[in-house]
Amino acid sequence: LSQAPNGVTCHTGAVQPGVVLISDPRVVTITPLECGEPLVDLRELPRLRIDRRKWDESAGWHHGRRGLADRLVAAAQALPEGLELLIVEAFRSPVRQAEYWNHYRAELHEHYPGLSEERLYELASRWVAPPDVAPHSTGGAVDLTLCDDAGVELDLGSPLDATPEQSEGACYTDAEVAEPAATNRATLLRVLRGAGLVNYPTEWWHWSYGERYWAFHTGAEHAL
Repeated sequence: LSQAPNGVTCHTGAVQPGVVLISDPRVVTITPLECGEPLVDLRELPRLRIDRRKWDESAGWHHGRRGLADRLVAAAQALPEGLELLIVEAFRSPVRQAEYWNHYRAELHEHYPGLSEERLYELASRWVAPPDVAPHSTGGAVDLTLCDDAGVELDLGSPLDATPEQSEGACYTDAEVAEPAATNRATLLRVLRGAGLVNYPTEWWHWSYGERYWAFHTGAEHAL
């Protein structure tokens, strides 16, 4: 473990200076207001493919709020010919979110048994949001990657959902990765940011619109 300049204990080289985690009080205290947007079935939208690795019985994982869906379509249309967005998980139930959170906290505690509860909370929030602030459970966040028009997933430098420990920091959006992953990642960032989506900088695959982290990043008065 090393000590990052922002005070977060982390896997060596994993956290860049200035990264604000989703557990930060500046994010958690943002007030969400009900926007009334419906959940949209992302399977019905052009140039979006749905991956089944996060399948659940509710079929919720391939749904997102309208504001998110509209921006995903805009991003997909900006991709070079032959590329598509591969949606792995959008809406996530609070129950599933809590399962992810508890599992990763337990994993970190096993690896680093000397961490305080406060530091363990910070470390866990690099990779999974605390349930009370989780953007996926608002329908406003999505985990995704790139694929070709045959559905073959492209190399983006680390497996989607790899933890900082598993990827040696390559999961961080600004991490240096080799070609062709560097070009693929740059393409993904360009179209998603261009469509108005916000990335969580510890996960290159996580993008959102309207939730608390988006509000913090954009300076919006409220989350949606």
